[in-house]
Amino acid sequence: MWQAAIEDAMKKTKRNGEKHGLQFPHIRRQAEGKCYEWGPSTDWIEGFYTGMMWLSYEYSGDTAFRDMAQAQVKDYRRRLDEDVALDHHDIGFLYSPSALAAWMIEGDETAKQLALDAADKLMMRWRPEGEYIQAWGPKGDEKNGGRIIIDCLMNIPLLYWASEQMGDQRYREVAVKHADKSRRYLVRGDDSSYHTFYFEPSTGIPIGGGTHQGYHDGSTWTRGQAWGIYGFALSYRYTGDKQYLETSRRLARYFVERFPEDDVVYWDFNVEVNADTLRDSSASAIAACGMLELLEHLAEDDEDRAYFQDAVERSMRSLVTNYSTMGEPDAEGLIDHGSYHIRGDLGPDDYMIWGDYYYMEALMRLEKGVPGYWYERKEAKTGVK
Repeated sequence: MWQAAIEDAMKKTKRNGEKHGLQFPHIRRQAEGKCYEWGPSTDWIEGFYTGMMWLSYEYSGDTAFRDMAQAQVKDYRRRLDEDVALDHHDIGFLYSPSALAAWMIEGDETAKQLALDAADKLMMRWRPEGEYIQAWGPKGDEKNGGRIIIDCLMNIPLLYWASEQMGDQRYREVAVKHADKSRRYLVRGDDSSYHTFYFEPSTGIPIGGGTHQGYHDGSTWTRGQAWGIYGFALSYRYTGDKQYLETSRRLARYFVERFPEDDVVYWDFNVEVNADTLRDSSASAIAACGMLELLEHLAEDDEDRAYFQDAVERSMRSLVTNYSTMGEPDAEGLIDHGSYHIRGDLGPDDYMIWGDYYYMEALMRLEKGVPGYWYERKEAKTGVK
């Protein structure tokens, strides 16, 4: 099953690259039909598309994927140099699956420098007064100046990596402090999570939790919970701090315990479920990757190993069987019924490029043991493994 799904995903990824060149997929507001809106790199999501090119190259050895990925990486340099729409924390989402991947796979020194420069850009969002990375907007922003969001746990691995590469502990210290702040304030006592949390910007005094894309301020947005599962597992990989591993485990149990009948989650765990309630297939794909990362760190005799392995396989089988576009050869996306921002009527039920990426990453992990691009692999850089 996994191999057939990967082959289908690569065909669609290659066709999109050949058809759209250096245009990138963007999420549309609700419209007729299912497709991406293609345009220049101006959002937080483009890195996932480039990451799909690199995954396809690693799996197939087809140099067409490498050539498309390399051309895109050059565009990320342009974007960083021109500071195009980078006033946010999602630098890791942009530059890890693109530039860092190019360094890991090809040993591309230019790409390595680009990833390091991107880490410097992310460091500019560190707010020492409150000891957190500000999610959105400039320093002093009236609405967002004291705001963190759970998604950032997937951006700070770029800082851990930069610290290792440069031997500079500042990057690691920022990542750890932000992870600690997230663990304390974004994770609730019942192992659910806030999407966002606010602090008084000048002092760092906590104000309270909230949401941006969830059902309500006290609800648990499923994609946010998935970011937490994966992000804390990655912080454990980099630091060895068992608190992060246990937090990832707790978030994962909460997620799995709330699987619906077909093992692919709705867009929020607290939304009223009826025939019209929308799913978020992308949340399930992210959570599958997060649990696969978590499994790498659990002892062989850990009682949770079988539990999480079964959950991943159930969820991924459902994504392939019930949500993938394998029976739609002309589809641009890999999995349907993802959601972006339902209350904002932005991509409420469509393809999500991050959903496509994490779906492919999970398949690659399951089929070949090849992870994504959130930490540097230790083997020599000699091209395709």
